[in-house]
Amino acid sequence: MAALGTIRKRGVILVCIISFGLFAFIAEEAFRSCDSAKNNERQQIGEVLGEKISVQDFQKLVDEYTEVAKLQLGKENLDEAEMNQVKDMVWNSYVQNQIIAEEASKLGLTVTDGELQDILKTGTNPMLMQINLFKNPQTGRFDASELQKFLAEYNAQKANPSANPQLMDQYTKIFNYWSFIEKTLRQQTLAQKYQSLWAHCFLSNPVEAKMAFKEENEESQIQLAAFPYSDIQDDKVKISESDLKAKYDEIKARFKQPVESRDIKFVDIEVQASNADHAALNKEFAGYHSQLAAAADPTEVVRKSASTIAYLGIPVSKDAFPRDIAAQLDSMAVGSTSAVKANAGDNTLNIVKLVAKQELPDSVQYRVIQVAANSVAEAKTKADSIQGAIAGGADFEAIAKKYGQTGDKAWMTTKQYEYAQSMDKDNKIFINTLNTAAVNSLNQLQLGQGYVVLQVLDRKAMVSKYTAAVIKKPIDFSQGTYRTAYNKFSSFVSANPKSEDLLKNAAKEGYKVQDLKDITTSVHYVANIHSTREALKWIFDSKEGEISPLYECGDNNHLLVVVLDKIHHIGYRDLNDAVVKETVKAEVLKDKKAEMIEAKLNGVKNIAAAKAKGGKVSSVNQITFSAPVFIAATGASEPALSGAVAGTKKGAFSAHAVKGNAGVYLFQVTNKANRPVKFDDKTYQQKCRQKAMQYAGNFMNELYLNAHVVDNRYLFF
Repeated sequence: MAALGTIRKRGVILVCIISFGLFAFIAEEAFRSCDSAKNNERQQIGEVLGEKISVQDFQKLVDEYTEVAKLQLGKENLDEAEMNQVKDMVWNSYVQNQIIAEEASKLGLTVTDGELQDILKTGTNPMLMQINLFKNPQTGRFDASELQKFLAEYNAQKANPSANPQLMDQYTKIFNYWSFIEKTLRQQTLAQKYQSLWAHCFLSNPVEAKMAFKEENEESQIQLAAFPYSDIQDDKVKISESDLKAKYDEIKARFKQPVESRDIKFVDIEVQASNADHAALNKEFAGYHSQLAAAADPTEVVRKSASTIAYLGIPVSKDAFPRDIAAQLDSMAVGSTSAVKANAGDNTLNIVKLVAKQELPDSVQYRVIQVAANSVAEAKTKADSIQGAIAGGADFEAIAKKYGQTGDKAWMTTKQYEYAQSMDKDNKIFINTLNTAAVNSLNQLQLGQGYVVLQVLDRKAMVSKYTAAVIKKPIDFSQGTYRTAYNKFSSFVSANPKSEDLLKNAAKEGYKVQDLKDITTSVHYVANIHSTREALKWIFDSKEGEISPLYECGDNNHLLVVVLDKIHHIGYRDLNDAVVKETVKAEVLKDKKAEMIEAKLNGVKNIAAAKAKGGKVSSVNQITFSAPVFIAATGASEPALSGAVAGTKKGAFSAHAVKGNAGVYLFQVTNKANRPVKFDDKTYQQKCRQKAMQYAGNFMNELYLNAHVVDNRYLFF
């Protein structure tokens, strides 16, 4: 009871304590929730139509397309530039597909399985025509039955993947490739349906067709008096701020900006090799030259040199070598070694040894049976048995199936291996056999612990192939040279902490300030300098006038500091913007000069009077309403003049001066005649429809703007 009394006395305090505890608990959960939401937001690579895409989902799309690109290009890996192209293509395709899918769903447009099957059976879709797989051997075109055959084999192999893991891996890659093609076919077909429906919304009629025929085929000849704006000096024209404001309001739509952009000023230092660095590299290459010339097998010499060009030891086409190397090959004798040469194009030193030159097929058709066993001897026995049976007339594919393989015919092209970065002994044996074996010959090869029975079936496109050892290395700077450049530039940046000081004093220290306008988040690099993603992130996370940290970037050879000069937000750029003001001023200047010329021409009624006022008189022929006429006197195309001439009768003088892009014009129509062309109502109605479609051809851009696309790729890639 005493305890209860104590609690009652301190009830208000206890309620406050409990309330505070509950608030702290709720606040903690709220903070956790907010932090989780922020983390999720930080993982969003972009947004289309309010739907966000995470970096993980986007990376899956990139990985999918990367594998497709590798197959199409015949490469094991893509370089940085190719990967950037892949990322851009994936993003652009994703945005377009999302937009089209949204519009199509409103209209009830879909692509059915039946429609897709019809496309496959027809086999004439451009995407199918470009696929090298699933082609009919006789026609060389895509064949749906070949696809079905592969899918059946894939499912059979999938049911027992342990039988041949290597073959299963190949089947999986091809299946994933086809899955991508099928998905893309659906997306393209849906887009085509939408565009076709859009196109059919544009109509024409006989009246419009007749007008279009007249506009295109009625030609006028005129005597023209031209008064170029350039004849009036700019400083003779007075322009006020009110003039600029009025013109800006008139043409404001030109300055609408759909995405945010930034202007920067930057100092970029590219560190280059010093004289001492050049001397050391020349000495190093003199040693390589001696070793390469003396080596019977250049493999080890090239490997130790750390050349950027791998030595495969197999014949490849010229395409496998850089252009500067390829250009030397035909002028070299087999066995010779070139002098050390510098290439300014890629800043390298180079040596080439031509080991061999052969005429070999670019494409080889073959089939193969792989033989595995518990020992090399057992594998050899099986291979002998298989080779003997086939030589005796047994069916190749039937025997292959006994060993869990298809024995299908396949083509190998030079491009499939010539870009490899390394080549093991087994692959060299396999490729060299394919290149040199006679058609229909059976060849038995020991590869690792097993054997293969290989038959070459066809050889096509004999080309020159070269086995060449190349030592190519960049003319690089030493660490001492880099430290000297870094310390000097770092000291300059530290001594100028304010942007105005850094920009003003750069030239004094031998540094050049550069400008870059309208950077958006869609770019991969700052000023095309590699490894500048951190600088790009800084640019879009800073305020005007701020100076960035000093970035070590490029290919470890650039030093960069950035000043954020201007932020251009989404919307209309104002008149204070330098580019906008210059554009508006040019328009006002043109208007003012036109007014001055028109005032001078008041009362002029004929060409002679116009000439007396300073007009440049000439004859102009073949003027039609449908195309702007080019005027030599002013060096400009003038649509307004074409329209005015079309509306003036033969023999008449222009009712008023025509204000054009580059001058003011007066004219007299001396003749009008129709071209000897027969009117075809259907043809011209179709032309009118096509022209209307061209005028509306920017509809995808309108859909894009309305989709409120957010592109945050720069934060991740």
